[in-house]
Amino acid sequence: MSNFIELGKKIYDLNNPREAHRFAVFVARCLLHPQRMSRLEKFFAQSELLTKVAQSYPFVYEQATRAFFYHRSTFEERARIIEENMEFLSARFNEEFMLTLYGDKKIELWRMTLDETLGDMNLVLCAEPGQRKEGLAAVMFNLPDEVPVYQILFWVARSSDGAWAMWIGAMQGPNVDDAKDLVKRITKRCHGCRTKNLILYAAQATARSIGVEKIFAVTNEGYYANNHVRRDRKLKTSFSDFWAEAGGTPTRDERFYELPLTETRKTAEEIPTHKRALYRRRFALLDDLDASIEKTLRGFRS
Repeated sequence: MSNFIELGKKIYDLNNPREAHRFAVFVARCLLHPQRMSRLEKFFAQSELLTKVAQSYPFVYEQATRAFFYHRSTFEERARIIEENMEFLSARFNEEFMLTLYGDKKIELWRMTLDETLGDMNLVLCAEPGQRKEGLAAVMFNLPDEVPVYQILFWVARSSDGAWAMWIGAMQGPNVDDAKDLVKRITKRCHGCRTKNLILYAAQATARSIGVEKIFAVTNEGYYANNHVRRDRKLKTSFSDFWAEAGGTPTRDERFYELPLTETRKTAEEIPTHKRALYRRRFALLDDLDASIEKTLRGFRS
């Protein structure tokens, strides 16, 4: 019990009444699942690296106890996701990668100048506490001063057939006053590539680079919360529609779509003559992004 209490103190601000309530709930849920929590603690105690990861990112213990990741996830499923994600990444990447990612720091994967007003936009791989509801890591486009533009939150775990897969828990757009104008300006700079397509491309490139075999993404039915649904029950955004548009296919589990690892590009014959130069520039930008992600992550491989 004392271990769970000490863990909770690292996660929650007990001076905040809401956080204090969550702390009490956390301890209670740990006590209801003592064997599984003990196994999770032993998992992170098996190596010096994993011990350091849990110390710098103690939310791995909280995530198992709360209804995170996807709709109707169970305690056992969440604990397994956490263990498999850490098992996969720590086996393929070095200590610097793990302690940077789970040390509240960002790994820059790519950078591009937008314009004189906006400055640079960079792509980072990170694991921030505020993202822990939908994943264990994120690829995120940021403007200067770390203003987020678009992000995809994910974790790595095995699929039902045993293949390693990236699981996308959410895709989130900009939460700023001039969001529509911002998206238009970025789309124009990226030669007509929409920001949500750009972040999905970045996630696919990251998935290929880290070495997974498949990508799955939560559908409208699989999203863990309901903040993508308006009060009148109409969708603010439809994950399912976008995944289908991106070449995804439904799975037996209605909560997930399977997405292609590689984006399908139009051939020259499929592109109108007057747009071919635009598409060449777009594809060159995407190839540069892809190469930069691979080069960066290659430098962290163990």
